[in-house]
Amino acid sequence: MLDTLDVFSSAHSFKEEDVRDKTVVMIDVLRASSTMITALHNGAKGIIAVEDMDDASKFSRSLDEESYLLSGEKDGITIEGYDLGNSPMEHTAEVVKGKTIILNTTNGTKAIRRCSLADRIVVGSFLNLQVLVDYLRQLDEEILLVCAGWRGRLSLEDILCAGNIIYELCSGQLPDSARDGAKVAFGLYEKFGDDIENSIKSSNYAVRLDGIVSEDDLSYCCQRSILQVLPVLNEGMITDLNGKEQ
Repeated sequence: MLDTLDVFSSAHSFKEEDVRDKTVVMIDVLRASSTMITALHNGAKGIIAVEDMDDASKFSRSLDEESYLLSGEKDGITIEGYDLGNSPMEHTAEVVKGKTIILNTTNGTKAIRRCSLADRIVVGSFLNLQVLVDYLRQLDEEILLVCAGWRGRLSLEDILCAGNIIYELCSGQLPDSARDGAKVAFGLYEKFGDDIENSIKSSNYAVRLDGIVSEDDLSYCCQRSILQVLPVLNEGMITDLNGKEQ
């Protein structure tokens, strides 16, 4: 499997054609992936990932007003008029259970839209790492780990998560035949993986979010394998492949 697994460092580091007919894992640790996984764990019916406010408005018009919530951020700040920000801590069971979440973020949801030609799109983060790894082990096709990054730039937290996934898939022994992207992510995880939380909190993007995002938000997103949610895009809606009846 690892011979056919690769890592893209940001949502702008590939052409849309590059993902055609492949399995894509979209990773946006801070915070779109973490928010989606948490919302589904807390009973959200599903998530519609949109590129911008116009896109969000279009989808909202097709839904009953009581059935959905608008969630999202621009540069880390909750969008004016939205029900929720892009914070997993806001997506509690009391708020999201049974609701469709229309999610609009600076990086993660745009990355999902750029991967529209993929055979399947799965959402990953540290929160669902083990269930994601177990799922990927069953696949017999090319897998691309797409790091959302930040405005086309590499984000350490996303690369670390990709590296952690690869490390688990190869039981810590990366074959020489692994692709360069996988080698880079694996190497960074080997260097920083012993202290994920402090490594992420010192990353460029976490520093940009200082004063905007709570310390609790950042700490929560650094927890590994605490949720059994496997978000998969199906006919425009992200739902939990391991989902329970709501």
